[in-house]
Amino acid sequence: MSTKSNSQSSKDEGKRDFLIVSTYAMAGIGAASVAWPLIDQMNPAADTLALASTEVDLSSLEEGQAITVTWRGKPVFVRHRTPEEIKLAKEVSLDDMRDPETDEERVTNEKFIVLVGVCTHLGCVPLGQKSGDVKGQYGGWFCPCHGSHYDHSGRIRKGPAPTNLEVPSYEFLSDNIIKIG
Repeated sequence: MSTKSNSQSSKDEGKRDFLIVSTYAMAGIGAASVAWPLIDQMNPAADTLALASTEVDLSSLEEGQAITVTWRGKPVFVRHRTPEEIKLAKEVSLDDMRDPETDEERVTNEKFIVLVGVCTHLGCVPLGQKSGDVKGQYGGWFCPCHGSHYDHSGRIRKGPAPTNLEVPSYEFLSDNIIKIG
């Protein structure tokens, strides 16, 4: 009888161990199935990822023309500069600048300037992209809200803006296509 009781007790312990292991395994699976959607929802949405970078075809842009594209919800100014604009941007003395940067530091290809079109003073959108716009005292961009003047390289030259127009990260994928972001 004692062997039967030991055998029964051993079977009961085996069942109990199986139930405990099964319970923990199911609890782990349940916790993972609840946690996964919560963690996955923290990833950026598809529309946000789509805005992370944008490609721009510059082939239709003639010298002196500019376009504005949207990247990350901000306007980005792309201007095909004339040889005169390039010359003026390179000749500027850095001693005259509030935020000194050479033109070479601000462009990848000197023919094209790519800038985030948001004034660094209070976030207004400067004028200067359209052919009839006021381009300011230095021929680049002009923010009429508080009078900031930018040159052909997007550098602050006059007015309350503390820094130059931002140059976004961009690269030339070919001679006429750039990828911003």
